[in-house]
Amino acid sequence: MTKRELSELRSQRWFAADDMRAFAHRQRTQQMGMRREEFMGRPVIGIINTWSEMSPCHAHLRDRAEAVKRGVWQMGGYPVELPAISVGEVMVKPTTMLYRNFLAMECEELLRCHPIDGAVLLGGCDKSTPALLMGAFSMDIPVIFCPAGPMSNGQWRGIKTGAGTHTKKYWDELRAGNITREDWVDLESRMTRSPGTCNTIGTASTMTSIVDAMGMTLSGASSIPAVDSGHSRMASACGARIVDMVWEDLKPSKILDRDSFLNGLVAYMALGGSTNAAVHLIAMAKRVGVSLTLDDMAEMAGKVPVVANVFPSGEYLMEDFYFAGGVNAMLKKLSRHLKLDRPTVNGRTLGENIADADCWNDEVIRGEDNPVVPLARGKTLEVLRGNLAPNGAVMKSSAANPKFLKHVGPAIVFDDPRTMNRTLDDPDLDITEDTVIVLRNAGPVGAPGMPEWGNLPIPKKLLKQGVRDMVRICDGRMSGTHYGTCILHVSPEAAVGGPLALVRTGDLIELDVAAATINMRVSEEELARRRAEWKPTAPIYERSFAALYQRHVSQAHEGCDFDFLTGTQPVPEPPIY
Repeated sequence: MTKRELSELRSQRWFAADDMRAFAHRQRTQQMGMRREEFMGRPVIGIINTWSEMSPCHAHLRDRAEAVKRGVWQMGGYPVELPAISVGEVMVKPTTMLYRNFLAMECEELLRCHPIDGAVLLGGCDKSTPALLMGAFSMDIPVIFCPAGPMSNGQWRGIKTGAGTHTKKYWDELRAGNITREDWVDLESRMTRSPGTCNTIGTASTMTSIVDAMGMTLSGASSIPAVDSGHSRMASACGARIVDMVWEDLKPSKILDRDSFLNGLVAYMALGGSTNAAVHLIAMAKRVGVSLTLDDMAEMAGKVPVVANVFPSGEYLMEDFYFAGGVNAMLKKLSRHLKLDRPTVNGRTLGENIADADCWNDEVIRGEDNPVVPLARGKTLEVLRGNLAPNGAVMKSSAANPKFLKHVGPAIVFDDPRTMNRTLDDPDLDITEDTVIVLRNAGPVGAPGMPEWGNLPIPKKLLKQGVRDMVRICDGRMSGTHYGTCILHVSPEAAVGGPLALVRTGDLIELDVAAATINMRVSEEELARRRAEWKPTAPIYERSFAALYQRHVSQAHEGCDFDFLTGTQPVPEPPIY
């Protein structure tokens, strides 16, 4: 591979010239205690770090940045750490999805306005992975994604407990009266034992594993637990490798094409991954000019069954998955579905990376002949359309109660979560297991930001009767750690006048997963009358980032990116005067 000359690096525009401006750049770098020899004549490597004390998933990334620096220094680069918004899933309200595009913009601008030749992206919590890569894809300089890694296994009274999945499960048991308040408090400090992302196949591990399969991480990096010593070594290896990538000019545009994204879809479906990936992957693909649709995902879901026996679809946790061989062992078992000739950031093809992968536990990582969920029983992603969702809605049938996959029931409709939560636990509420719960105004514009409100609560009186699943419909999202018969991402959303805005309590809703349809049994004439009477009810923001978001965000089936960021227009280099 041809090696670039030093004069071709972006950073030389800042440092190499014999003029007053370059003098100031060199002067101010030395002001921070750097010797001229430590940064002159070296590629400058940005470390975009989403560390924050409000993001437990990223609590260790300050240390990992130091490991990255070791690798960069080792290979003759000059590392610089740049902080970015953390989008820590649990603490940020109303949703980190509101700030995914914010981080994507920040990453792109940090890389553009500084003398950065290549970058290591430190993230992992749900929205940080797509956000960092969206920004880096648009900037198109050499980058490696360094995933934060999953937290250690949790256990409570001899029972494996996964973050998020078991929080929801035990919350329902508390509301049903099956565990005590003391049990609940005890559980609180035992489920999450270390820094790192959720130890289930939530959105975090879904996205990092997909990106691994796409070739944007060091091979197998997504499976390494956050506190494993191997994780620090992997971070150092990212620092070492990115220096070579700069000299090779190995940019995302030279790695990614439609086949790369299809490889990501294989990992997505095999994991039983989060429905949230459907939004993120479309947005990421558009940043590199690749056409990817919900139908592409549904097609792959019909070919690749769930083989990772990990919560919420299976029985184990991410640490078990790692010790069983991780994502590479899983991909090797599914190699017939993969485009093995696709390049990756380590300079080898995907096929070369997984050729020697071994599976050490066939119960945790199964094959297509023994899937966790056979395709006949459920898929990672179903795409539904009908008069309720003309542009599509999604669900994970592999995590649903099979008896609801063909269902007709009366709707009970809510315009906001506060009213819903207050109403559903009314013991006199006229509701049964057959009722379809609908929450609207939770979409990209309506909330705004499309929060994870879609795993709608089961009424307390039904929980006490043993009910643990119902058909639920929402134009928002659902946590990747959750489960149930939840129809999500209804597009177009209610807040922009989508059909969900026209549903009324008592209307019959018909779900037929086999036919890929979701409809309301209301005549076209009645719908036309309701449409003429409809008025928006969602709040409209006049200032703050929320105002920008509402004015420029696309709908769920289009990726929820901003209209002025989508596409592959050349990124202008900043003038240096």
